[in-house]
Amino acid sequence: MKQLEFKEFYRDSRDACLRTVLASVGDRQLAEDLVAEAFTRAWTAWPKVGRHPAPRAWVVRTALNTRVSWWRRRRREVVLDGGVDVADTSAGDTGLDPVLLAALRRLPRRQREVIALRVFLDLDTQATAKVLGIAQGTVTAHLSRAVATLRGHLVTVDRPEAGP
Repeated sequence: MKQLEFKEFYRDSRDACLRTVLASVGDRQLAEDLVAEAFTRAWTAWPKVGRHPAPRAWVVRTALNTRVSWWRRRRREVVLDGGVDVADTSAGDTGLDPVLLAALRRLPRRQREVIALRVFLDLDTQATAKVLGIAQGTVTAHLSRAVATLRGHLVTVDRPEAGP
């Protein structure tokens, strides 16, 4: 029963979780690695995760926490040849418009996370605040700023030219 439940959860949630993490981190390969790791952890803790009020949010939060852990470990490493060059960070087949993804990349990390959870996972303000460990008012403020910034980058208004 556990295996069947998890298979259905994975099938129904993987793409949404990937889009959410991709919108937050801005790098497709990294997002895929993080989501794979998070789903692995979800599988090993499925009795707990399956009862969680928002299992998708658990997976996304785990993926984002994993990123922080990886980053902390990596910053202690010595890079000998200038680092790794990631060639393709495009949206690929995730369903994200490349222009939108580029605009999301320009947002501060916390604003990207709020947008990802509120828009891509459709969490309410309270659930988003709980997942991110911040106040509901902070979620609202980040969402408002992010939407205003995205609107400035993505929405063009046709204005009539001023005549003589």
